[in-house]
Amino acid sequence: MITSQLNYHHLRLFWEVARSGSLRAASVKLHLSQPTISAQIKALEKSLDEKLFERSGRGMRLTASGTLVMERAGEIFSLGTEMMRSLQGLGTARTLRLNIGITDSLPKVVAWRLIRPAITSFPNLQLSCVEGHAQDLLGQLAAGRLDVVLSDEAAPSSLPVKTFNHLLGESPVVFCAVPPLARKLSRNFPISLQNAPALLPASRTAWRHEIDRWFDSHRIHPRLVAEFDDAAMMKTAAADGLGFVPIAKVVLDEAMERYGLRPIGRPVRCGFSCHLITLERAMRHPALAVIARESKNVIQGQDGRARNKRASKDR
Repeated sequence: MITSQLNYHHLRLFWEVARSGSLRAASVKLHLSQPTISAQIKALEKSLDEKLFERSGRGMRLTASGTLVMERAGEIFSLGTEMMRSLQGLGTARTLRLNIGITDSLPKVVAWRLIRPAITSFPNLQLSCVEGHAQDLLGQLAAGRLDVVLSDEAAPSSLPVKTFNHLLGESPVVFCAVPPLARKLSRNFPISLQNAPALLPASRTAWRHEIDRWFDSHRIHPRLVAEFDDAAMMKTAAADGLGFVPIAKVVLDEAMERYGLRPIGRPVRCGFSCHLITLERAMRHPALAVIARESKNVIQGQDGRARNKRASKDR
């Protein structure tokens, strides 16, 4: 039972440590000693009668109560900032914040097209995008430092915290190459891919597993030239004529316009999917609701920019 008033200074120190991920990082940012910060967080825990952090290896991890307090603290300090701005005549519109993690295996063009409808729908949205490995981002999600993770694969069920996977959609895949190679491989597709030079996503990714399964089901064994974590580098290598490359149909226009690649054959089902991963079953954040609602159009290549292009051609 909480018997004392909330100490906002202690709350602020806790919030900074939670955002920084460690006492050491927070002490550098705040110019305070680690023992001082630790003592004041313990005082906050005592006043709330809740444990906010627990040890995780050499680091610190938020408890369930800590995650709740961090979320509410962010709202409190956001309101305080907005109050000061309003008093200073700098605007009264309430800022909407969204902290989103984007896995490095998800093409950034896909991520941007999925996020863009939220930005256009909420002009006051303050967006923070963090890129990294799925495991690291899911850890930040569990710690309360991210609201959502945008990924090309679902979160594993083995995570210590329960997460919810919201499938946004699946895009067909088009194998592409520079025009001369594309013309050559278009003949007798997909058998033509046998022993053909291939540029593929990294072997650890879910998309690569689906591509390999597709090859196996068609008894096709291309010659692997290189594999990539970064989709842009993979397309750049393809633009240099080093081999054919899988392209999600959702960004085929970008691959053709920017990299000069051309389709080899018909679109195939290689399991390129997009997921929003959250800690709650319901997506309460209004920006996430927009992303989920518009995702089908985006993944099918019917996003706003594509519609505007077609409208311009029709006029």
